[in-house]
Amino acid sequence: MRRRYSVILLAVTLVFSCMCVAQDEEGTWFSVSSLNTGLGKAPEEVQRLTPREAVRSFFELTEQNDFDTAAHLLNLSDLPAAEQAKRGRELARQLASVLQRGEWVNVSALPARRDAMIKDQSGQHPRAGEERRNLKLASLEARGQLHDVRLARYKVGEQQPVWLFTPETLSVVPELYEAFGPSWLEQYIPERFKTSFGMLRMWEWVAIPVFLMAIGLLGFGVYRLADMMARWLPAGLYSIFAGRVGVPLAFLMMSLVAQLLLGYVVSFSGAATTLFRILLAIIMAWGVGLIALRFVDVILLKVTSRLVGDIDDTRHRDERQLLTSLYALRRTIILVTIVIAAVYVLGKLNIFESLGMTLLASASVLTVLVGIAGQAVLGNILASFQVSLAKPVRIGDSVLFEDQWCYVEGIFYTFIRLRTWDERRLIVPVKYFISKPFENWSAKNAKMYRRIILRLHLSADVQCLRETFKAFAEEEEGVIEYDKLLCYVTDQTAEAQEISFYLMTSDPMAGWMAEMNLRERLLAFIRAQHPEWWPREVMVISHRDVTRRHEPGQP
Repeated sequence: MRRRYSVILLAVTLVFSCMCVAQDEEGTWFSVSSLNTGLGKAPEEVQRLTPREAVRSFFELTEQNDFDTAAHLLNLSDLPAAEQAKRGRELARQLASVLQRGEWVNVSALPARRDAMIKDQSGQHPRAGEERRNLKLASLEARGQLHDVRLARYKVGEQQPVWLFTPETLSVVPELYEAFGPSWLEQYIPERFKTSFGMLRMWEWVAIPVFLMAIGLLGFGVYRLADMMARWLPAGLYSIFAGRVGVPLAFLMMSLVAQLLLGYVVSFSGAATTLFRILLAIIMAWGVGLIALRFVDVILLKVTSRLVGDIDDTRHRDERQLLTSLYALRRTIILVTIVIAAVYVLGKLNIFESLGMTLLASASVLTVLVGIAGQAVLGNILASFQVSLAKPVRIGDSVLFEDQWCYVEGIFYTFIRLRTWDERRLIVPVKYFISKPFENWSAKNAKMYRRIILRLHLSADVQCLRETFKAFAEEEEGVIEYDKLLCYVTDQTAEAQEISFYLMTSDPMAGWMAEMNLRERLLAFIRAQHPEWWPREVMVISHRDVTRRHEPGQP
């Protein structure tokens, strides 16, 4: 009995194992009962065992206009057998035209294995070693919808599995053909010039330089027109804006016209179309961003021209805050333009899937590389946005940074430019600037206390000096809030006393000038009226006490 149970268990295990193996093998293809019965047996020149062979064979046959044979590389199972031959030829012709003009398909990059296994020797790809039965060749947009061109692996009975274009792809071929089919100009080109010569067709080697030359002449014309408008317009912001947007406007018009021509007049092969698509996307994003940047620059020019002279803390706080915000907006436009251009180009390339998987697999390596190579740059950029948002300093603020009195002249991506009182320029990295303590003398307002210190003899009359100081200070232009004028004795020694004078000024520069002028006038007053108040050293030349009255002859 025990032996019988062992035999039964062994038989069940073998059956289950066979079922698992069959299921795994079936997972590498789609099992179908029949395939292209209306086309007959596939000729020998049709290679369909691997994705690379299938696509290469399809391109070779369609270049020879052998669309009947190329139809064997399509899965026409959704069509009746009586229509497969006629419709297959037409679909092969349309699909070839779409692939030639829509997106460049790199045949060498397709899998050369029958099971299309993902090979990655480094082992970082998350799907390495996985067998596939469905591949995406391209993604094309038509009528606002994105359609995939795919290959799939099919098997009929005991026959070898073959790679064919899927029925889902063939169902959207007519719609894609309307968007990527032959252009209006191509209808007038002789057939002998439509043969391939390298990566392009013969007529394209002549048409592409002519196309680029025409687009370049258009851009030059737009630039000259903008320059003429800048001269015709009256002097002011409009003429300045017209003079500055000539180059980006020319590139923007070149991109728009080129896209219109590629969409309705002429169409090139997939390699040229892909390259043009990338360049036009970059030019479009760059042109729009640069025009917006020029607009912000003109507003900056208007603000700074209204603030005649250097920007410092004598200007109203709102004006300095507006100028700081405009500089932050300028940096934001630059960053957004770069990001949009990168995203737009990557979107046009349709490489987010493979690129995303690769980045996800090597996230740790990229993190280390970015952390080491880009730490300084990224840190300064983030610090720049931190300064723009939190606004611990504004353009025009008066600051004391590392014992340097200076004005904030500009806040840029990676550095802050400071203008010292003697017209020197300090270039300080943003990250370094915000990591160091500094005094912002314009955080609330520009006014500040100034202090004058005089060291005079102990006999100096403080009340006389207090009245004289107030009289002089009220005559100074930079002194404000006369009720805060103060004069006190703040220290003394055996030989002298320290007298401090305090005054409130409208801004640091005016305060410095008022301090210098008042010191000079106080010194001149003492020199002219009370020279005995100057401090002096006492030397004993007699033991006689001059403070007491002694009669002559007494000790």
